[in-house]
Amino acid sequence: MTDEDVSEPAHDEAHDEARGGALGARLNWLRAAVLGANDGIVSTAGLVVGVAGATSDRSALLTAGLAGLLAGSMSMAAGEYVSVSTQRDSEKAALALEKRELREQPEEELEELTELLEDRGLSRDVAREAAQQLTARDALRAHARVELGIDPDELTNPWHAAWASFLAFTAGALLPLLAIVLPGASWRVPVTVVSVVGALVVTGWSSARLGAAAPGRAMVRNVGGGLLAMGVTYGVGVLLGSVN
Repeated sequence: MTDEDVSEPAHDEAHDEARGGALGARLNWLRAAVLGANDGIVSTAGLVVGVAGATSDRSALLTAGLAGLLAGSMSMAAGEYVSVSTQRDSEKAALALEKRELREQPEEELEELTELLEDRGLSRDVAREAAQQLTARDALRAHARVELGIDPDELTNPWHAAWASFLAFTAGALLPLLAIVLPGASWRVPVTVVSVVGALVVTGWSSARLGAAAPGRAMVRNVGGGLLAMGVTYGVGVLLGSVN
């Protein structure tokens, strides 16, 4: 077996791992953006429609909508920052442990990498040669990608996640907010409902396609949930408005 015979599968393995990880990361970001926008649409629509059931005052609707938009976007950003920071800390801890194991147990780690490559379809001899070459090139990077599924150069960034969630929620929330304050009083709720239903169809379809699922059910669930939220809050608003 020549060096070229061994280096080719080793290179392909590392390349496929990096490409698959990058694609998975992009899909996760897209899915998070769609879900963030969806949350902004539903929560803000429920809020402003509920207030519209109680009052027709445009300033009250605008105040409630802006308050909901800011509170929701900040909450989403803070939650995503905390969550991704925890994930980043876990990734760093896993890399530190792997680095120590490589220093203290190099032979055991080489055998572990060999077995992982065997599990991916390589023969024992080729897996061993590939593991040796990957270890010689960059042992920590090889174990991080093959064993842990982590790219040491592209650890999750909590600030990126926080800003992405903030912007996605804000973009979604702007639609029902504008739909409720721009039309005349008699058209506010119908325009908002139609606008929200259209937006939920789009986000439902997008989330289903990103998850490689059939879009029909996702769109029905999305629209149904949005209509339920608006119906309940509007009913409560009407009830409270009649009491006052």
